[in-house]
Amino acid sequence: MSPAPTAIYLDHQATTPVDPRVLDAMLPWFSETFGNAHSEQHAWGRQAAEAVDVAREQVAALIGASAREIVFTSGATESNNLAIKGAVRFAMRHGRGNHIVTVATEHKCVLESCAAMADEGAEVTIVGVGPDGLVDPELVAAAMTDSTVLVSVMAVNNEIGVIQPLAELGALCRARGVLLHTDAAQATGKVALDVDAMQIDLLSISGHKMYAPKGIGALYTRRRPRARLLAEISGGGQERGNRSGTLPVPLVVALGEAAEVAGSEMSAEGTRLAGLRAAMLDNLRASHADVFVNGSVDQRVPGNLNVGFPGVDAEALMAAMESVAISTGSACTSASVEPSYVLRALGLEDPEAGASIRIGFGRFTTETEVDIAAKLIAAAVGAQRGDSSARAAE
Repeated sequence: MSPAPTAIYLDHQATTPVDPRVLDAMLPWFSETFGNAHSEQHAWGRQAAEAVDVAREQVAALIGASAREIVFTSGATESNNLAIKGAVRFAMRHGRGNHIVTVATEHKCVLESCAAMADEGAEVTIVGVGPDGLVDPELVAAAMTDSTVLVSVMAVNNEIGVIQPLAELGALCRARGVLLHTDAAQATGKVALDVDAMQIDLLSISGHKMYAPKGIGALYTRRRPRARLLAEISGGGQERGNRSGTLPVPLVVALGEAAEVAGSEMSAEGTRLAGLRAAMLDNLRASHADVFVNGSVDQRVPGNLNVGFPGVDAEALMAAMESVAISTGSACTSASVEPSYVLRALGLEDPEAGASIRIGFGRFTTETEVDIAAKLIAAAVGAQRGDSSARAAE
């Protein structure tokens, strides 16, 4: 079932549309130039390999890395699994420790990867966050032991959009000889990242969160000091042995182009999105003064707004607004009817968490769409509360 022609898409943390420039870059690699990048004995393969090399450079440039440090994967979930399981398994095999420190608000694939390693004998410490959703580096330091081999903290939270203090965590981990991994699916191309300045050792990227197609991602793996991994996938030893399998050249090209576009437009786009977010919040507050924001307002990615309306059922609110695409949180846990574990970690009670929605602005969101959506959301909240004036506004 297709959305209505007048539908407004405000769920860019779940996924982004493919940028037309990205689509144009990738399409020829499906048919006109279809070679296997690993078949360099002939022109078709060499042409594909050269395209992969360019994309690797483009992705690396976006995060301040070297092209040789980029491993292409199917997406951030695979990258997170490879980073956590690969690093900890290598350390355990070589007697270098078995302890992981992570955060309560991490994406499920990080938390479940840590749990999987616990089943294999690793020890896992999960650190809480403050009411603003930010982790205190001192708590991370206190959780570390002589056996700690990996700290995994996401760059930007997928539900509440808060930006974690990666530079502080990087300095802390480097001083202790511990690897720092960050799930940067929601951060790459949206906020400035520099793996050297932030002393990040492993960084996960998702294509479909940055206007590339679904099914492509990357893992940055530091070379000096080296972040050593055990591969998750056995095969032909592609990606320097880190991730076997034939590379999907069209998708790799798309990710490279998406990185190129994001790098050139990030600053201006961030300012524009922050303006849209402010306009949405101002409009909602004008209609419902009791609206509350979940997570830090200052340390937040520009395109995210997570708000709650006391006494409102968020699921019913969304059902009443089929023309506006918003969500209650992570798309990866949308089958759950339980209140968000991320919002619970902030200290919200179930009624508050159940009254919260996530609004995600993107590259193609317009001021007009924000104005219309704000009115529709405000009216739907008012209707659920029995506010006749709000219904009239609709």
